[in-house]
Amino acid sequence: MSLIRFRFTSFVLSMITFFAVGVSHANQRFGPDEIPSFYKTLPNVEANAKPGTLLRAEKIDTSTPNIDAWRIAYVSTDISGRKWVTTGMVAAPQGEAPAEGRPIMAWAHGTTGTAQSCGPSQVLDPAVTLNQYFLPSGNSWTDYGFPALKPLIDQGYVIVATDYQGLGGGGRHQYVVSATQGRDVIDSIRAVTQLKEAQASKRSVVYGWSQGGGSTLGAASQADYLNDKDAAVTGINILGFVAMAPADIAALLPKGQVSDATAEKFVTDFFSLMSTDVFNFTHLAMNLWGTQAAFPNKLKLSDLFTQEGAQALDGILERKCVHVAADTINYVYGKTYKSLLRPKIENAQAWLSAMNEGGIAPVKPLAPVVIYWGTADTVVPPVMHLKYFEQVCKVGAEVSRVQLPGKITHFGTPGASQADYLQWVEDRFAGKPLPTSNGCGSKQGS
Repeated sequence: MSLIRFRFTSFVLSMITFFAVGVSHANQRFGPDEIPSFYKTLPNVEANAKPGTLLRAEKIDTSTPNIDAWRIAYVSTDISGRKWVTTGMVAAPQGEAPAEGRPIMAWAHGTTGTAQSCGPSQVLDPAVTLNQYFLPSGNSWTDYGFPALKPLIDQGYVIVATDYQGLGGGGRHQYVVSATQGRDVIDSIRAVTQLKEAQASKRSVVYGWSQGGGSTLGAASQADYLNDKDAAVTGINILGFVAMAPADIAALLPKGQVSDATAEKFVTDFFSLMSTDVFNFTHLAMNLWGTQAAFPNKLKLSDLFTQEGAQALDGILERKCVHVAADTINYVYGKTYKSLLRPKIENAQAWLSAMNEGGIAPVKPLAPVVIYWGTADTVVPPVMHLKYFEQVCKVGAEVSRVQLPGKITHFGTPGASQADYLQWVEDRFAGKPLPTSNGCGSKQGS
């Protein structure tokens, strides 16, 4: 080999080594198939386990200064009362807490996917400020982290973030079954009060975005679950709920008994609304997959999808997180993705009933609610949370709906609302009166 060729070959090999090692180090993220051992050795749920029981905690390294962080596993239940191991993470200020303990912020994350590897706590350095895949600053294949991490930590809050059932602890994830994810949120608050190192009180505010916005409203509608005397921890006091661009499918659906024809029309119209492109179709498929997981004895994917579609989507959604799933559907089916749907759906009554049951109940929230939304949101139609707002206003809710200035997209909502909701949260813990604007007496646009 000539000296020039040897040096060139050595240069190429060194560059390969640099990018293989250096880029991996710079990103500091696990890929979807590289699950930490914490999730491979989780205990089973005992039959007599109480909701909110902290099963395991593991302190983790973090690049964020002045905080301690942990992965956690705890017991939660779904809409049918089945018990699951649910995972998540905690971030707390370093040092001693006040005598009354630290106030809790419970974060409910947006869509990451349906596979076991899609829990945000599974990335290598998860306790950071919210990282968003679609924004230029995103550095990973997924969304992870906490919005407003630094100001919340600086103000003395402990933050707990559920991964949700099925995203790390076993079982099929019940995507956008907000009643189940609301329980995941409530039980995460119970769990963090048992993590002695976090020094948490029992006072909390919940904040969530997108899927997590729906989870936030799902928690707000479950006073009976919060006040369950048989839970692992009782006396949890949730003072408010911050819902950013919340998804609420149930708000669009008819309530009560309807005819087969009406049920078929509503389900078909819902498909049309949510499948305008491959990205939205993937979310639709995830929702239907998750609803079937919540009600396995009532529903089949083949009610709605062709045999090929049901089989293909089941395999994709069981293995892949949202962006990879959308890419797969686009690569394999391109513009023909709607061919995976049945020309005529079956069992529409049962599907309509299940989506209503698993959605956000239009009852008076157990504490004040504020909803933030942007006019340029094409992912969660604003009519969803407008309908929710109108429904709960009729039953005496303390709820406001704040339109963000400018043309704020779905993915811009957490950042654009931050300054406003931080003050709103501070006021709830301080016991101050609620703002009078944007409430039930105000005029709301769609």
